[in-house]
Amino acid sequence: MAPMFSGGAGGSEGRAAAPSAQGAPGDDAVLPFQLDRADIRGRVARLDATLGAILRQHAYPPAICALTAEAALLTALIGQTMKLRWRLSLQVRGSGAVRLIATDYYAPERDGEPARLRAYAGFDADRLDAGATPFAQLGDGVFALTVDQGPGMRPYQGMTPLSGAALSDCAATYFAQSEQIATRFEIVAAMSAAPGQAAEWRGGGVMLQHLPKASPHAAPPEPTANDGLMRAEDVAAMSDDPDAWRRVGLLLDTVEPHELLGPLVAPERLLLRLFHEETPRVWPAQPVRFGCTCSRARVEAAMAQYSARDIATMTNAEGELTADCQFCGAHYVFDPAELGFEAAGSSEAPTQRRKN
Repeated sequence: MAPMFSGGAGGSEGRAAAPSAQGAPGDDAVLPFQLDRADIRGRVARLDATLGAILRQHAYPPAICALTAEAALLTALIGQTMKLRWRLSLQVRGSGAVRLIATDYYAPERDGEPARLRAYAGFDADRLDAGATPFAQLGDGVFALTVDQGPGMRPYQGMTPLSGAALSDCAATYFAQSEQIATRFEIVAAMSAAPGQAAEWRGGGVMLQHLPKASPHAAPPEPTANDGLMRAEDVAAMSDDPDAWRRVGLLLDTVEPHELLGPLVAPERLLLRLFHEETPRVWPAQPVRFGCTCSRARVEAAMAQYSARDIATMTNAEGELTADCQFCGAHYVFDPAELGFEAAGSSEAPTQRRKN
């Protein structure tokens, strides 16, 4: 199957990155770019209010906030390549204290509109280890990406075992293993506060992908790591210019956390600081906002497969059936008689409440 993630920046020619480009605290956008000299494409992401909105839906401990933030940034960076109305879902399932990290990126309905992003985590609070890194709390497990192209199209899914020391390592391994695209991420998420303001979570990251033609003399790549999984270096080694990947990687090694987080260093300034000798070009940034797609109609549709007897087993002592959205905290209350394929008929809309 052809790769689902091309790393393309768009149909136009883009423009040269400008040193005078200004950033803002509420960037909440993904900036596509290309390094012409190295034939490498990528994205710079900044999530400020969007990340805050995602995490404020929950009362997560710091380790879970860090994992959720990293997953949200990865999803925004990867999702920017999606076509209009497509959805990208990232799921991480672990055997440790953190059972699940789930994110969704909804590409814009129309050009010029913001993309929507949501995320949540499932974990056992009593199993969290205060002395372990956030990634270590996952244990063994899998990293999966799913692309939903819309009605009538079969979703595409790929997965890889959890490996490395961070979710970004898993994502890079996924692209090498499943798509044979050399990919690298540098991601930072942390509590940050402007002078006189309360600290809030914000994050930033850079994604690089090497997309040159393979050398006609290159042999099929073989994993060099002991776990038998492909790495970006394995894929880059069979390209017609493997030195370009190493050279740009060394430049990215110099990035500082505050440069990724912003807001004082605008994304275009960051690209010029890191890669000015590689001739960076940029395309219009894609705005990203927190957004959830849960609704009364979706819950009713999900319950339509159940009989009245099944519905009765889900009814609480107050004679109501309730449903909670794990992403946004919406709380729905239904009359059981209105649900299922044996429902008497529709009536007034059920109550919807938000958890505090």
